Amino acid sequence: MNDTTVTDRRTPAQWLHRIAHFPLVRIFLFLGGIATVLALLQPPAEGLSEVLGTGWAHAALMVALPILAVHFTYRGIVRLVERRTAVELALGGAAGETAAGALIGAGCLTVTVALVAALGYYQVDGIGPWTGLATAFGIAALSGYVEEVIFRGVIFRIAEEALGTWLALAITVALFGLAHLSNPNASLYGAAAIGIEAGMLLGAAYVVTRRLWLAVGIHFGWNFIQAGVFGPNVSGVQVDSLLQSRLSGPDLLSGGALGLEGSVFAISVCLLASFFLLKRAQRQNRLIRPFWRRDSQELGAGSPARAR
Repeated sequence: MNDTTVTDRRTPAQWLHRIAHFPLVRIFLFLGGIATVLALLQPPAEGLSEVLGTGWAHAALMVALPILAVHFTYRGIVRLVERRTAVELALGGAAGETAAGALIGAGCLTVTVALVAALGYYQVDGIGPWTGLATAFGIAALSGYVEEVIFRGVIFRIAEEALGTWLALAITVALFGLAHLSNPNASLYGAAAIGIEAGMLLGAAYVVTRRLWLAVGIHFGWNFIQAGVFGPNVSGVQVDSLLQSRLSGPDLLSGGALGLEGSVFAISVCLLASFFLLKRAQRQNRLIRPFWRRDSQELGAGSPARAR
């Protein structure tokens, strides 16, 4: 009986696509592409700033340009590397999901404020100018969209495909916390608090919808209501909020210099919301198992593997 040698007949283009589709390579391609586009956007944005001055048109443009750049860069890389449509950023239903997320984010922060205030650790000394709301809106919209594309759309989604939902959540909780270590008044506890409360809640929002809009809304709602209304600090950065407020008492309860995000109440409220979202995702069979626990047929075309 003659031996038959089987050779791999993949073309160089097919090999290149296979390499590019490896999870870590894909993450670097996405992050590199987004960083490159944002860097290239800076010179023309500065030129437009000189033309437009410092008015409303300038502020709106400085928010819209990076969001649009990240949006289309992400969609383009998905099409080029993953050879699919970025359904996680499909516009159908986006407004409703974003609005629902904004209500959840604002609600979680408001409950946190109420609990801290009930103990007498959150005091309001006066009312600031309403114009600060516009600044807070722009900052919250920009950070909410860009950070969700990066952390949930790229890192969490791709890690989850290989490692499953729970390990992907753990990774993004850690990375999201570490990303805030460079903030003013940052500490390991503060980074852990932000990572746990935001990383879990925003990851759960993506899992339950398999789209980014709910997470974008939650991120926006939390940041906007904190920076624009309650203050006094957001992730360690002092802000000019509508309510001129101050925090007192034990840092563990009030959040201290980090702001309300450092309060154990914020962690508890966000974890409770995360629990409800993840339980709903589990009932809808939306959790993904790690690759070593999946059957070969679990990954259909365009469909994630489901945890049983």
